[in-house]
Amino acid sequence: MRRPFSSVRARAALAATLVVAVALVAAGATVLLSLRGNLTDRAGADADSTARRVATSLATGTAPDALDLDDEDPVQVVDEDKRVLATSEDLEKISGTGVSGVKPVAARPDDDGDSDDDGGDGAQQNGSVSDQTDHTDGSATIDGDRADYRFAAVEVEDTAYGDLTVYAGGSLEAEQSAVNTALTSMLIGFPVLLVIVGGVTYLVTRRALRPVEGIRAEMAAITASQDLGRRVPEPDTHDEVARLAGTTNETLAALESSVERQRRFVADASHELRSPIASLRTQLEVGAAHPDLLDVDGAVEDTVRLQELAADLLLLARLDAGEKPGGAGVDLAALVREELSQRTGDRVPVAVDVTAVPQVSGSRGQLARVLGNLVDNAQRHARAGVRVAVRAQDGRVVLGVSDDGEGVPEDERERIFERFVRLDDARTRDGGGAGLGLAIARDVAERHGGSLTVRSAPEGGALFELELPSG
Repeated sequence: MRRPFSSVRARAALAATLVVAVALVAAGATVLLSLRGNLTDRAGADADSTARRVATSLATGTAPDALDLDDEDPVQVVDEDKRVLATSEDLEKISGTGVSGVKPVAARPDDDGDSDDDGGDGAQQNGSVSDQTDHTDGSATIDGDRADYRFAAVEVEDTAYGDLTVYAGGSLEAEQSAVNTALTSMLIGFPVLLVIVGGVTYLVTRRALRPVEGIRAEMAAITASQDLGRRVPEPDTHDEVARLAGTTNETLAALESSVERQRRFVADASHELRSPIASLRTQLEVGAAHPDLLDVDGAVEDTVRLQELAADLLLLARLDAGEKPGGAGVDLAALVREELSQRTGDRVPVAVDVTAVPQVSGSRGQLARVLGNLVDNAQRHARAGVRVAVRAQDGRVVLGVSDDGEGVPEDERERIFERFVRLDDARTRDGGGAGLGLAIARDVAERHGGSLTVRSAPEGGALFELELPSG
C-alpha cells in the first residue's frame, strides 16, 4: 500500500505549502497588528484632540454646562469627586472611563472662586491644561448605537470648579472595519494562494523529476535485460539531473568494462589452464600405458607452469578484490640486490646499477614479484644482456629494467599491459608465459600509488620504468 506523500513531488509540494503558510500567517499577523495599531493610534489622536479642545475651553473660563458638546463622539467632564458635570448629547451609556454616570449634575463654582455677577455662564477663573494624556479603551452607547472607542483623559487644574478631567472618545469603528476586512481577505485569499503554491510546486517538481523517472525506468530495464551496453537518457539541461544521468552512464560504462574484462579473464584463464592440463594428462596417460615413454621432465615443466599460472590468477584475484599493499617501508635498492643475487642459471646476464634511494611504502612481496616479472620479460626478449637500475628522481624512486632486444612497437606499448596479451613473437610455449606478468606488474604499481611505463632503451630494446612515491 502506497503511503501518503511517499513521492518526492508530494513531499516537495507539502513542504513548499507549509513554508508559504507559515510565512503568510506571520506576514498576515504583522500586517493586522500594524494596521490595528496605526488605526488605534489615530483614534487616540482624534480623542486627544477633542479632549484638549474641551479642556482648553474649561481652562479659559467656560462653564461645564456651557460647553459645546455636539460632537458625534462621547465626551465627559468630571470633577475630583467623579461627578459628571457635562456630557455629550444623546450619550446613554459609557464604560472605560471609570465614570459610569451620564447625567450631569449642576456645576457650582468653588467658594474661593470669583463668581460672575451676570450669573449666566458661571465662573471666569482661568485654569491650566495638563500636558499628559492617558488613554483607555471602552465603549459607549449614543442614541441607541453601541460602539467601541479609544478614550483620552486630559486634566484641567485650578478652574473655578476645581480640578476637572475631560474624557473624549475616538471611534474604533474604522480600525475594526479595516481589520475585519483585511482578516476576511486573508482567510479567503491565503487558502487559495496555498492551493496555487502547492499545485504549482507539484507540477514544477514533477516536470523537473521527469528525467529521473526516465533514468529509473531505463535502469530497471537494464537490470531486467542484463544488457550493460544500454545507457540512460541524458537531458540537455546541464543541471543536477543531467549530471546524475552522466555519472550513471559512466558507472554503467565502468561496470560493462569490468564485466567484460572479467568474462575475458575467465575465458583466457580457462584457455591457458587447458593447455598445460591437457599436456600433463596426455603425458600421464602415455606413462600409464607405456612407462618407458613417460616424459618426467615434460610433466614437471607442465606442472610448474600450471602452478605459476594458478599463482598469477590468485594474485590478480586479490588485486581485483582491492587488497591493500600495506604501509611497511621497503628499501628498493636492497630488494633488487637480494632478489637478483638469488637468480641462477639465467639465459642472459643481468647488470645491476643501484644507488642509495629513500624507502618506499608497500608490500615487499608484491614489489619483488614486479621485479621478477620485469626481469623475466626482459630476458625472454634480450639478445645479450639485461640491465636493472634504481635511482631517485623528483621525490620518487625509479626502478628501470632494460634489454637489448627488439623493443616494443609504440602502438603496442599500452596493449602489452592487458591481461593474457602477448605479442606475436611471444606466443609460443617456449617463448613465455600466459601474458599475465606485465598486467600484474602494472596493477601492483598502481596499488602502490605509482606507475609502470615502457619506452625505448638506450641499448635499443625496451625499458620498463616503475615509479613509486618515496616514504
